Amino acid sequence: MYSAGYLQYIKTVLRRLNELYSGFDYSQIKKPPIVSPPSQFTGLLELYTNFCKNMGNKENTTKKKTKFCHDFLCHIAKVGCRNIGEINSKYICKAIVKIGNKDSYAVIRSFLGYLFENGTLHNDFSCIIPKYRRPIPLPTTYTHDEIIRLENTVDRTTRTGKRNYAIILLASRLGMRSGDIAGITFDNIDFEHCSITLIQSKTGQPLSLPLLPEIREALQDYMWYARPNAKNNYLFIQAKAPFEKITTSIIRYALTKVFNSAGIDISSKKHGPHTLRSSMASSMVNSDIPYNIVRKVLGHTDPQSIKRYAKVDIENLRLHAIDVPAPSGTFAAFLQGRV
Repeated sequence: MYSAGYLQYIKTVLRRLNELYSGFDYSQIKKPPIVSPPSQFTGLLELYTNFCKNMGNKENTTKKKTKFCHDFLCHIAKVGCRNIGEINSKYICKAIVKIGNKDSYAVIRSFLGYLFENGTLHNDFSCIIPKYRRPIPLPTTYTHDEIIRLENTVDRTTRTGKRNYAIILLASRLGMRSGDIAGITFDNIDFEHCSITLIQSKTGQPLSLPLLPEIREALQDYMWYARPNAKNNYLFIQAKAPFEKITTSIIRYALTKVFNSAGIDISSKKHGPHTLRSSMASSMVNSDIPYNIVRKVLGHTDPQSIKRYAKVDIENLRLHAIDVPAPSGTFAAFLQGRV
């Protein structure tokens, strides 16, 4: 009896062979077919997309908002709304119920507000969209000993191990995001001046980091003895042909394997590459490094991001803890067994 993972692997191999035989370009992931909203709603989507661009939204943000509105309009059509003039609270409520991703509520609210302001809709339906705020949990962190154990567990005798070790060091010692690690090129690394300079994929802002000796050694070990001879300029590439650049999914998968090999309990904790970034921030904060310095090292542009670091500053938070008030009234009587 074959496992589900093995059967999926066989399907993927057969799909790629079939695409190659049929003359199609290689695609690493089979993307689902795009379902377009009815033609009468297409113009609305284009208007809002242009509005987002003119407001200065970054490309990825605009794509995300367009996708949310696209799905909303598809649901509007499915519940029976045939044209723009028929959009009303009944159709909107039916469509919202079918949307599973509550993060889209704020975008849809903005979308409906925009349609009202530019005169496309005669009523402002944005007020009927439920407000949803995603709960913000404490950042997941690991101790210094756990991070060292994680790094030391990587098998650096293999080609893949050399690559994964360098990736983990970039995340644990420099706090780099997985997207920046996956997209790093040879042009970003200056071995002569021991620096890494890049444009952050999330913020679009420049970031310069020191090329620490242990990271320099790990990168050179991978480049000289493990990296396949590929023509692209990306530093980290896949171990097998066609040797394209790695993805963030590959980084997450590799890190999960190393966590398990290290015997670190991840059953109730996040264990993606971002946890290494949070752990480094926590370590810096606990070493009394000012929040603003931590923010600059991690490449955050928003000054408000320092509030996130305060959440992991446990020792300093203890100093400002409020004493628990003494029980009184009915609660005190309850504790004494009189109620």
